[in-house]
Amino acid sequence: MGAVATRQAFGDAIVRIGGDPRVVVLTGDLKNSTHTEDFAKAYPDRFFDVGIAESNMLGVAAGLALSGKVPWACSFAAFIANRLETVRASVAYNAANVRIVGTHAGIGIGDDGASQMALEDVAAIRALPNVGIVQPCDGPETQRAVEYLLDHDGPAYLRLMRQKTETVHAEDYSFRFGEAEVLRDGADVAFVASGGLVQESLGAARILEAEGVSARVLNVHTIKPLDAAAIVEAARACGRVISAEDHNVDGGLGGAVAEAIGEAGVGARLVRVGLRSFGESGSTAELYDRYGLSAARLAGAARSLLSR
Repeated sequence: MGAVATRQAFGDAIVRIGGDPRVVVLTGDLKNSTHTEDFAKAYPDRFFDVGIAESNMLGVAAGLALSGKVPWACSFAAFIANRLETVRASVAYNAANVRIVGTHAGIGIGDDGASQMALEDVAAIRALPNVGIVQPCDGPETQRAVEYLLDHDGPAYLRLMRQKTETVHAEDYSFRFGEAEVLRDGADVAFVASGGLVQESLGAARILEAEGVSARVLNVHTIKPLDAAAIVEAARACGRVISAEDHNVDGGLGGAVAEAIGEAGVGARLVRVGLRSFGESGSTAELYDRYGLSAARLAGAARSLLSR
């Protein structure tokens, strides 16, 4: 599989598992953008477009879950975060077996601009009990995560990207909920990344390797529950950690990594790379470089950390 957007991989996967009669898909006038149109064609009796009414979509999904279905409620991640009260009261509080799918996450959406960029969705949903958070980095990981979530017990938030990312995993990849994945071993610095920042971290590690620096890359596809043990082990082994995410570092992966290291009492140095402001319009490459998320900028952050 070449470069593919995780939202597209989701669309393919949801059709494949759609043979299970429990699966129901809902969207808020975004079936093309969320790549759920193929499911709508294949299973029209189990597809519901509720229009531009995301709170209603989430409430209906909760009701369907409590009646025994496995609903997938799909919209832009920014719109999901803006309906937090419904996620809290209808989904999380009831532990309703809903899969909330937020696409177009982060500044990676590019030219759509700041109003469409979800940079606080992980922080908001992390604060809710019962809800797992999964952010895959490529097509195969997305497909395996969708297959896993079909039978997962409890609500979950699946965070997906608009932009295409290079494939990291083979087709026979096995997704393990709640277990971070070491994609590259190293002893000098550890990149702890999620989503599209996994590929950027791997690129940074290659840049640093040419300079004689050994960098570990940890793919945290499950942000909640966090694999704190893997992060703490990387911090102890490398002594320097860089968290990397297309999200605000406060309450996002960076916040979670800081909590894990701090609670374990590890004396590692930590740099949180991510957003501390709203985004702006531009291409994905331009924005990733401007906000320090590109491979070259991550390598620079590692150099600065190593020089301290």
